[in-house]
Amino acid sequence: MDSRARVEAALAGGDVDRPPAGAWGHRYRDEWSPDKLAEVTIDRARKFGWDFVKFQPRATFFAEAFGAPYRSAGHALRAPVVDEPTIKDLDDWAALRVVNQEVLDEQARTLGVVARALGDRVPVLQTVFSPLSVASYLVSRENRKMVRQMRSHPDVVLPALGRIADALIDFSRKSVEAGAAGIFYAISGFATPDSMPAAVYDELALPLDLRVLEALPAEAWFNVLHLCGSHINMEVGRKLPVQAVSYSIHNQGNPSLGEARRLSGKAVMGGLEQRRVLVGGPPEAIQEQVREAMASTDGGRGLLLAPGCSVPPQAPDVNLRKMMEAAAA
Repeated sequence: MDSRARVEAALAGGDVDRPPAGAWGHRYRDEWSPDKLAEVTIDRARKFGWDFVKFQPRATFFAEAFGAPYRSAGHALRAPVVDEPTIKDLDDWAALRVVNQEVLDEQARTLGVVARALGDRVPVLQTVFSPLSVASYLVSRENRKMVRQMRSHPDVVLPALGRIADALIDFSRKSVEAGAAGIFYAISGFATPDSMPAAVYDELALPLDLRVLEALPAEAWFNVLHLCGSHINMEVGRKLPVQAVSYSIHNQGNPSLGEARRLSGKAVMGGLEQRRVLVGGPPEAIQEQVREAMASTDGGRGLLLAPGCSVPPQAPDVNLRKMMEAAAA
């Protein structure tokens, strides 16, 4: 089987010669240059033999499109920084608009470079944050304050989130036109009772998620929901129209891969602990996590092996290779 056939079979819950596998992580300096980002993405995909590529632009570019003045930290291991939040009060929500369309279009074009280089047998996913996840960067990650405002002033905050959703729909469509097989739709820390009760999420946030995902073109055949955080609400995975759910089994209160398959009715992506094991090893720990992931899913049925979230940039190549070797063992 080639990579695309392996992914298609896994999404359908069918037989595979081995589970498809891939990983992703930030390269903070390279992410500010479209040419360098494309180059490093293509190089790593070929070097490690990923079956799928989750495109990894800088996490702040969605917020930059809405005027957030993020800038490079100038360090290979540090994320972009900003001096003050773009959204400071309710009036700022009302005024929120896209002010930098080019930063969105640039990332869609850069994905296209990667997709053309790798060919249509290696699916490439475009990263798309949920409206709430984009807004988190606009408030400089003061998520509790933002959720309070959303609940107490939905008449002000929800229309702004709707405008973010519309920009994400346009971005997603352009990304698929550029060659993306689908999107990696990331909900970062909100689909959990640690952030808000499930009923509140269903009332205020889920309609925005549906708005984005239901607007995807038919050509988007490989769409992944990423639920970031602990005690994640897997019901969100069941309710949203995606083909797979990505999350970390190693975060507190999260279900096993097999249980997530049952709860969501979807294929699952994950199994590897990214912050300690994929950074520090040892190789035996990586091999054991791959074996456990396969055992949890009846021998790897409906499984796409991956880290639970972004792999830190200091992870050594030898550990990423060991992950792929273990997948093929």
